[in-house]
Amino acid sequence: MGITKVLLATNRLPLPAAALAFARAGIAVFPCAVASKHPLTPAGFHDASCDINQVGAWWVRWPGANIGMPTGSSSGIDVIDIDVADAASGFTAFARASTAGLIDGEIARVRTPSQGMHVYFPALATRPQRCWQAATAHIDFRGTGGYVVVPPSILVTRNGRVSYRLYSLSGVGARPVDAVALRRFIDPRAAQAASRPAEAASPEPNRLAQWVSKLQEGERNSGLFWAACRLTEAGFAPAVVEAALAPAAQTAGLPEHEITATISSASRRAAAGRSGGPNGIPGAHGYDRTSPESRRGDAPCLQ
Repeated sequence: MGITKVLLATNRLPLPAAALAFARAGIAVFPCAVASKHPLTPAGFHDASCDINQVGAWWVRWPGANIGMPTGSSSGIDVIDIDVADAASGFTAFARASTAGLIDGEIARVRTPSQGMHVYFPALATRPQRCWQAATAHIDFRGTGGYVVVPPSILVTRNGRVSYRLYSLSGVGARPVDAVALRRFIDPRAAQAASRPAEAASPEPNRLAQWVSKLQEGERNSGLFWAACRLTEAGFAPAVVEAALAPAAQTAGLPEHEITATISSASRRAAAGRSGGPNGIPGAHGYDRTSPESRRGDAPCLQ
């Protein structure tokens, strides 16, 4: 895969050249603030591009910018994020899942500045998998609608400036991870609690707003995006969707700029779906309102 060659090259490339290497490999990227995960462009990972001129212009403007990569359908890469905290880490849960045969088929591992790990897997455009966070297991999944920061980006930690770096490449055949099965295995209670409300013939704004208001960190953007798509598909005007869901999203803890961007994005994706986007998957991030995943409520998430 192109991603393996790029990850190998990042060991010896400065940030601007690495960003261009990703773009030349057909992997869309976007700039994040220096030593940060925060996007520098207005729409964040929605602005990701593999256009050489655009990527070059970004890193001319921000030569020290970190490199963000959308996960899931747009890049063809899903990522398991193994977190490390003071008292615990996700490596224990990851090892259990590995022993159970749930995470075979990785492409690569990237060591993160916190001494955690990003484990890369191929993503299928025909089967998008949304993001989730299993806080008790210290494992996050970054799928369609999420993003990760990639090598050779740098973060400032208690140990100083530490870079993301390639840790290993897999010598076995790559294949997608089943994110739903993984979550049920490592954090079954959270998997059950995060399920979407049952779909009705005509979604009810107040009911969806109440659901959005109770979302937890790691599910908030994902849930808001899904709810906004459902209301837009049902024929509600963008202003009505925002009036119903924005206050609920604020209650859940999302900042205003993220709420506005998420609802606007959902409205565009759902509207494009009604008009029949290319291959039935409108936009760059693969929201397919006719797919089995979408009918189950597993629409793409935002991070």
